[in-house]
Amino acid sequence: MMQLFHQVSQECSRITTKQYSTSFSSAINLLHKSLRVPICNIYGFVRFADEIVDTFHAYDKAFLLQQFKDATYEAINRKISLNPILHSFQLTVNQYNIDHNLIESFFKSMEMDLYKIAYEENDYKEYIYGSAEVVGLMCLYVFCEGNSVKYKKLEPAAKSLGAAFQKINFLRDVKADYEGLKRMYFPNCNFERFTYSDKQLIEADIENDFQQAYKGVIQLPIKARFGVYVAYKYYYSLFTKIKKVQPQKILQQRIRIPDYHKMFIWAKASFRSQLNLL
Repeated sequence: MMQLFHQVSQECSRITTKQYSTSFSSAINLLHKSLRVPICNIYGFVRFADEIVDTFHAYDKAFLLQQFKDATYEAINRKISLNPILHSFQLTVNQYNIDHNLIESFFKSMEMDLYKIAYEENDYKEYIYGSAEVVGLMCLYVFCEGNSVKYKKLEPAAKSLGAAFQKINFLRDVKADYEGLKRMYFPNCNFERFTYSDKQLIEADIENDFQQAYKGVIQLPIKARFGVYVAYKYYYSLFTKIKKVQPQKILQQRIRIPDYHKMFIWAKASFRSQLNLL
């Protein structure tokens, strides 16, 4: 019957992934079947922590985040939790021997969201590492399935991919972050006077992340490569669209990729995969 509890817990993580991000959920479904559950387990954990700092405004966020953090480590150490999201996460952490330092860095970035409003360069880099790069590394543990040599080889690219995704999210969500949460992630930027030069500097940084990430995407184990490549292409398409938008428009609306364009990205990636051109 313990297996049923595992299944129910992991189904909660799958539902969380699907409800919060249809795009990410779709990309996960393109991974090999054996990888989908553990990646959803990671996403569910990350999403719940993010919800605490971004959404629960009527509650004591610091207390809830600390409680969630304590419960996370307890779940990992005891290898069980009655919180289905944490139970499924600990299953993945323990199965793939995910480095606990990555989890600690993740929580540190979540804690920064409780009190940081504007970020200097060092804080920004630390936040990107903990909120995004380590998530990419957690997923890489799953993709490499215990192959430590492969993991070390792909580690820099995984960090770059996570950083690129996060920075694009910042650009896409700048209106909500700045107006709703009073946060300014990009250092040395004043969104009251956000200029074309400011935007270009950010975009050049993201372009470099994408270039470094692609070197790793095409070297991923075959079971992970197609799904990650589609996610890469989706975000790069969003990035391309954002680059064409004037700075002030970013402050006025959230840039999106329409569903028909997502289907085109998937179809083109599938064609390239069949021809072994990824």
